[in-house]
Amino acid sequence: QVQLVESGGGLVLPGGSLRLSCAASGRTFSNYAMSWFRQAPGKDREFVAGMRSISTYYTDSVKGRFTISINNAKNTVYLQMSSLKPEDTAIYYCAAAVFNPAVTRIPGAYDYWGQGTQVTVSS
Repeated sequence: QVQLVESGGGLVLPGGSLRLSCAASGRTFSNYAMSWFRQAPGKDREFVAGMRSISTYYTDSVKGRFTISINNAKNTVYLQMSSLKPEDTAIYYCAAAVFNPAVTRIPGAYDYWGQGTQVTVSS
């Protein structure tokens, strides 16, 4: 069993930065694919960024602005977000693919999810 707990969301001005954290308990990250998704009101859950071993993947709208990273010693995955825009406003979720550890944009491919953390970008 894996439990994921996100933190770090909040209200930020356009152009600002936030760092989201996702702490895992139960197993270590090293054999997983870890990803961040987001869901805005009235929209489907959207892939944002993913990481497996040293390979990282980003959706086009966040490339150059967001960075995913993992601290295996702390069993924590991060999403550093910079140059935030109002359209980045959403609930952000971390997800772990354990049984088929590949980064994919398909939410159903992930085995475990966190509870989500709200990010609001507004002036």
